[in-house]
Amino acid sequence: MVEQAARKYPSLDFAVEDATAFRSPREFDAVFSNAALHWVKDAGAAVETVRLALRPGGRFVAELGGRGNVAAVVAAVTEALAEKDISAAERDPWYFPSLAEYAGLLERSGLRVVHAGHFDRPTPLEGGEDGLLHWLETFGGEFFRGLSGEERRLVLDRVVEKARPALYREGVWTVDYVRLRVAAVKG
Repeated sequence: MVEQAARKYPSLDFAVEDATAFRSPREFDAVFSNAALHWVKDAGAAVETVRLALRPGGRFVAELGGRGNVAAVVAAVTEALAEKDISAAERDPWYFPSLAEYAGLLERSGLRVVHAGHFDRPTPLEGGEDGLLHWLETFGGEFFRGLSGEERRLVLDRVVEKARPALYREGVWTVDYVRLRVAAVKG
């Protein structure tokens, strides 16, 4: 995506950086993040990166997975991995904070929260019967690391079986997304 953006907008600078350690000599008017920060376990370091990047009065706007995001999927993964004596919690790649937790983190860092919302956003998946399987392979790979190809397929099949009653209706998988949306200003 960064390569495509750089080709499309050659007058702009693009870089792939670590959200917990990126530092710029410039300050910015705004920082925006969509569906990325729930992949950053060290949320405090990521918020510090944002704070340092903003000029006084600069805005931070983000949407990320919030507390309860993909809970039915995580429950199914947890059960299926437990059958193999594997802890899903030790492999969980995500950080899904509550509204109070994340707003507090922003406020403690020196950002003033001007908007915060925590809401359900059920999301239908493409792919029919295989929709959840494709989603798990795209976003949940860390849960299945180290499993042989056959073990992985058996565990994925168990996850799909366990999630089906909660998430599959009339030929469509609908993942139980819960989103956290925030806007904050640097004082």
